[in-house]
Amino acid sequence: MGFIDKLRGELIDIIEWVDDSRHTLVWRFPRYHNQIKYGAQLIVRPGQSAIFVRRGRIADVFGPGQYRLETKNLPVLSTLEGWKYGFDSPFKAEVYFVSTRQIADLKWGTPNPVMMRDADFGPIRLRAFGTYTLKASDPRALLQELVGADSSFESDEISELLRSIINQSFAELVASAEIAALDLAENYRELSEQLRLQVVERIDDEYGLDLPQLFIVNISLPPEVEKAIDARTGMAVVGDMAQYQQYQLGSAIPAAAENPAGGLAAAGVGLGMGMAYAQNMAPGLGAGPAGGAPGSAPAQGSPGGPPPPPEPMPTEWHLVENGQPVGPFSPAQLAEAIVNGRVAPTTLVWAAGMATWTAAQQVPSVALLFPQLPPPPPAGDVR
Repeated sequence: MGFIDKLRGELIDIIEWVDDSRHTLVWRFPRYHNQIKYGAQLIVRPGQSAIFVRRGRIADVFGPGQYRLETKNLPVLSTLEGWKYGFDSPFKAEVYFVSTRQIADLKWGTPNPVMMRDADFGPIRLRAFGTYTLKASDPRALLQELVGADSSFESDEISELLRSIINQSFAELVASAEIAALDLAENYRELSEQLRLQVVERIDDEYGLDLPQLFIVNISLPPEVEKAIDARTGMAVVGDMAQYQQYQLGSAIPAAAENPAGGLAAAGVGLGMGMAYAQNMAPGLGAGPAGGAPGSAPAQGSPGGPPPPPEPMPTEWHLVENGQPVGPFSPAQLAEAIVNGRVAPTTLVWAAGMATWTAAQQVPSVALLFPQLPPPPPAGDVR
C-alpha cells in the first residue's frame, strides 16, 4: 500500500448513520480517532441529529440534510481548534448521531399496588399498566446527562428510570384526582394526558427526552375486591332472592328426577323437591275442613289448619367430608349429591342462618330432598 492509499485510509470522506435499529437513541461514528477530511460529506437523515464533540466539549450540531464540512459550517469547532485563517487540513472530532424519531411499543406498569382512599370502598390497592413512546427532544442534554462516552445508547438503558418516574407520578395523580375507583375507566384518556405531562415535566429539561404519547391501558382492583363487586352485581341482577330460589329449585326437579342412575331414589328426590317447590309457590293453598269450601280453610297454625310455609331454602350449602368443610353447593348441586350418595342423612350440613352444623335429615328443607321410603308394615300376617 502506497503512502497516498494509506493517507486516504486514515481520512474520513463520508460520515453517516444508516439506522436499522428500532430502540437506539444515540450512536457514535466508529472511526472517531481517525481524521476527518476537510470538505468531507456529512449526511444526516430524517429523524436524526449529528453532534460534533472535540476534547470533551460539544462543538456543532447538525439537523437533517447533507453538508460539506468546511470552516463556515463548523464555527464552534473552528474556534476550539484556533484556526484563525481557516483550515484546509484534516481534523479530529467525535461524531454522535442522535435519533429524534419516536420509539414505540414501550411498556410501563406498577410493580407494587398503589394505595388509594376511595369513597365507596375505603382504602384500596390499585394496579395499572400501559404503553408510551419516547424520543429525544434535546440532543445536547441527552448526550451530556445520559450518554457520556458510550458508543451506543439504547432505550432499554433508561426504561427502568422512566418506569419509576411514571409509577411515582401515577401514584400522585390518582391520590389527587379524587375519582372513585369504579369511575376510573371512563377517565383513562384524561388521566393518561395528565400523567404524560407530569412525566415530561421531569425528564424534558433534565434528560432532553420527551414522551409524545402515554396511555393507561388498565387500572385494576385486587382480585378479592373484584370478586366482591361481582357478587354484589350478581345480587342486584337477581333481585328478589326468594323468587330466584324457587326458580333454581324448579329447574333442578327435571334433572334430579330424570337421572337414570338415581332410580327410585331420584324419583323420591324429585317428589321431595316438587313438594318444597309447591309449598314455596303457594304457601296459602290447602284443603279446608271436610265438606268445606276451599276458601273456608282455618287460619295457619290453628288446629286442623295447614302448617306455616317453610323458610326459603338457602342458595349456598356447605358439607363436611373427611372431617373438612367443602362447598358451597347450590340447591341443585345438593340434590344431585344426595342422588349420587355423596350426601347421606347423617352428613353434617350448614348454611347461612344456621347456628351450627346439623345432620342433613334434621334440616327440614334438606330432608325433603331425600327419598321418602314407606314405613315398615305392621306386625302380623302379611297376605
